[in-house]
Amino acid sequence: MNPNSQNNQKSQNLPNNQSSPNNPNLQNSQNPPTSPKTFLPNHGHYRNLRVYAVTEIIYDITYYFAHRYLQRGDRTIDQMIQAARSGKQNIAEGNQAAATSSETEIKLTNVAKASLEELLVDYEDYLRTRNLEQWGNLHPRYEKMRQYARSEQLRTNYAEMVQRMNDEEVANLCITLIHQANYMLHKLLATMQDRFVTEGGIKERMFQARINYRNNQNNQDNK
Repeated sequence: MNPNSQNNQKSQNLPNNQSSPNNPNLQNSQNPPTSPKTFLPNHGHYRNLRVYAVTEIIYDITYYFAHRYLQRGDRTIDQMIQAARSGKQNIAEGNQAAATSSETEIKLTNVAKASLEELLVDYEDYLRTRNLEQWGNLHPRYEKMRQYARSEQLRTNYAEMVQRMNDEEVANLCITLIHQANYMLHKLLATMQDRFVTEGGIKERMFQARINYRNNQNNQDNK
């Protein structure tokens, strides 16, 4: 990446309270009930979801980008940061709600996807209105950017790297990351749908757990 030209502006620091999970490639897992009384499934922690790790990076980069390249007082600053935050937070909230409400899990995950779409449009608008190029798959740097966005290297050095990029490069990096996150969310929503169809919701699991418990008690009484 070419370093950004000097313009006598102080670069903004990325928020330092965000950290990527130790292994962002881990996927959500579900453990089956271990006793007749168990009806709350364990879906794993959102920090083990790769898509959450990607949206966390999107938020950090957007925070930097909005303060670095947009003029103070521009309402787009808050809009972009809030859209990035919503994409991240709703994945976390949906994951934590999954044990008791499949509907809430699906709804919040879809809100996360919609928020990232809003952010995507903001980055596209920024490039278009400033006569900067959005890198398509025929652009000579597109594939290299795409590979970087998928690499482990990104997760270890993005905070440093974006401060060496210009605004066109940072915007295209975030656009690439948003496309990747939306693809993963699309797959995650499909998994949630299949799980609901095959396993049912919380009321069905509660009813089944009660039936299993009563059957277990009856079997013990008949011994």
